[in-house]
Amino acid sequence: MTALPGETPGTVGTDTPQDTVSPPEAGAEGPEHAEAPDAPDAPDASDGPEPSGAPEAPDASEGGESSDTPADADDDARSDAEADADADAAPAEAAPAVELSEAQAELAAQRELRERIEKRKAEKAAPIAAGTGLSGTAADLLAAVRAVESGEKSGTAFFDRPAATPASRRPAPAAAQPTRTPAPEAAPTARTATPEALDAVRAVLTEGGAPEALARPAVGALGEQAAEQLRTDPWRLLAVPGVRPEQADGFARALLGADCGPDDGRRTAALVGWLLERAALQGHTALDADAVRTALAERAVGDPDAAVRDAVEEGVALVFQEGDEPSADDPGAADSGGEADEAGDADVAREPVQVLLGLDRYALAEESLADGLARLVNACEKAADWAEAAASAPSPSAAELIRTTAAAGLVAHSGGEAARAEPAALIAAARGLGLRALGATHSEDGRRRLAAATGDPDTAVTLSGLLSGAQGPGRDEDGALALDLLVVLDAPQLDVEGAAVLVEALADGARLVLSGDPGVLGSAGAGRVFADVLASHACPQVVSRTPDPGPIGELVSGIGIGELNQVDAPGKEVVIVPVRDAGEAVHRTVQLVADSVPRAFGIPAEETQVITVGHGGAAGTRALNEALKQRLNPGPGRFGGFDPGDRVVHVPAPGRAVPGVVLSADAEGLRLDCGGVPVVVPQERVESSVRHGWALSAHQAAGMRWPAAVVVLPGDAAQGLSRPWVYTAFGRGERHLSVVHGVDQALPHAVAQVPAQERTTRLRPLLEALPTPDAAS
Repeated sequence: MTALPGETPGTVGTDTPQDTVSPPEAGAEGPEHAEAPDAPDAPDASDGPEPSGAPEAPDASEGGESSDTPADADDDARSDAEADADADAAPAEAAPAVELSEAQAELAAQRELRERIEKRKAEKAAPIAAGTGLSGTAADLLAAVRAVESGEKSGTAFFDRPAATPASRRPAPAAAQPTRTPAPEAAPTARTATPEALDAVRAVLTEGGAPEALARPAVGALGEQAAEQLRTDPWRLLAVPGVRPEQADGFARALLGADCGPDDGRRTAALVGWLLERAALQGHTALDADAVRTALAERAVGDPDAAVRDAVEEGVALVFQEGDEPSADDPGAADSGGEADEAGDADVAREPVQVLLGLDRYALAEESLADGLARLVNACEKAADWAEAAASAPSPSAAELIRTTAAAGLVAHSGGEAARAEPAALIAAARGLGLRALGATHSEDGRRRLAAATGDPDTAVTLSGLLSGAQGPGRDEDGALALDLLVVLDAPQLDVEGAAVLVEALADGARLVLSGDPGVLGSAGAGRVFADVLASHACPQVVSRTPDPGPIGELVSGIGIGELNQVDAPGKEVVIVPVRDAGEAVHRTVQLVADSVPRAFGIPAEETQVITVGHGGAAGTRALNEALKQRLNPGPGRFGGFDPGDRVVHVPAPGRAVPGVVLSADAEGLRLDCGGVPVVVPQERVESSVRHGWALSAHQAAGMRWPAAVVVLPGDAAQGLSRPWVYTAFGRGERHLSVVHGVDQALPHAVAQVPAQERTTRLRPLLEALPTPDAAS
């Protein structure tokens, strides 16, 4: 997935320093996550000063950004949203007639996928004696497996339905009804906690010197037994959003006294889990074991090797080896009796083995995704004749995409904004052949643009709507999506868990096309699915030859190859507005949105989007939104800081930033209009999931476009810039782009020399190792 919905890398002016956990390159981009306000800080009871590089608790209204700044804030959004999913899933089972919102259904589906994969893995393994350090879903799974093995319960006792045959799939939600007036969508609510559990947790927190306000998030993260867990293992407090290791250490000292030490196994296990969670917030699905050991040593762990080993034995982390490991009979192995021949060594040189640590949820999701993609590659009909449809395609690139898709179960299509016409042509051609074809986008704005390109609103859905059953054709009798072809646009926004859920929902024989622009910022969640599919060559790839038109298209195309060129803009499609400082940047931005752009181009303020690098600082999203509200919609903020007519961004789930407008508020909550869909945000969720949206980050804006965009680059934004950030931000305007420029040479430097941050993932080698006879080299 915090305080502001939807941002991560390169926050400028944030209140939190960079953590030293992950190994990203300096100045590189990291993933974007849904943000929500942090829980109040636990007290830092450490005896000495805070170590350098240790993260501070995020500000209650600010999101952290990975790579250049930490993503503590994103921990909150992710944890809150997962707790919401747990709470939402139970009532859904008890009362199937209750309709889940898109966000609730999406989160519940992800949770169910993880549980099913974990069960599948557990059934293949012998019982484990370890596991006393597990909690939550993992602990429940372990208890279930042991109960079945002991004969205490049957295998079906833990499920409300028999396993599907031949492949396990989720039961089909009710198919989406024909066109109907959308009912107000309820935003996810926080996990309900009993008064007894809250009182017990408050008592433990008070005893340990932590604020009582952490009680509810602690129960949300740890469950009803949170008090017992915290008393037994005080470092479990690290599972609560916003809590830092130094604060957990102080809490543990207050409860344990002399029994508390830096090498306590409970502490080291919690630190390993915390480090891996933070790495996931920066986009990594795994982390090099050496990086984990280094980070543990920096936090006063005396024996990092033993700490990692114990964490693996306790089930906190999984260990993987990537690369070739030489065997004893390998002819290329070094001769023990002397020096090997230099030429021979060069011929048999191997890539060194890399030991990775990862959380089970991401490891299982990557393995499930790799298996699912291989299933699609190998299961579809290879001899389909779509030649006539390709011949009538509107462009050569569209024709190539149609021909390629006819012969493959998985296709990767890449191109810019203009290339979106090619997937639209593919969908239209497939439907003309009588196939059930559909396009899915990351945002409601993308859905509308795709529907306009195909000329049929029934051909386009959002991914969240498709998976929840609120949009699209629904499911077949086996629980699979009733589709022959699914085209996913904005594919770089797919994280590994969301992609695993999606691929699992596709039937054998269905075709999947992943389409997107490789130059934009990556997904909010962990993983780099689209990039890994491209790099693995696991499927045919179609590269569009359709250039983006106009001065903005020319500018963005140059940025994509590392060149910041001056473009000819006779209609003032691109305007550079130099500023001296952040105060002037805010002033000129408000002037552009409220006056200059509407007067010169006829684009009203509500159709102009401001994009800036970070949330904090004198020209971050908070400062810009405050200034824009005062100019465009002044008011007292009587509805939790919001007034009717305010532009906002709503985060119903991690990684989903949905623009909207405030309509009103009542006892049920804050009422929003999000792209024509009415949404009701409960009062208790407003502070954590809604913020003003006149100004967004580039990550929040990814996958959407506006008639005009104003990109703000104050002087303190320099270290938050990278080529993908500039490429994404500059490409959000359709007719006009204004750049409020105060970073001097940092802008061309970022475009030319600061590429995307590399994310450590396992999907690429998993795909390369799978048998895929149709793979393209």
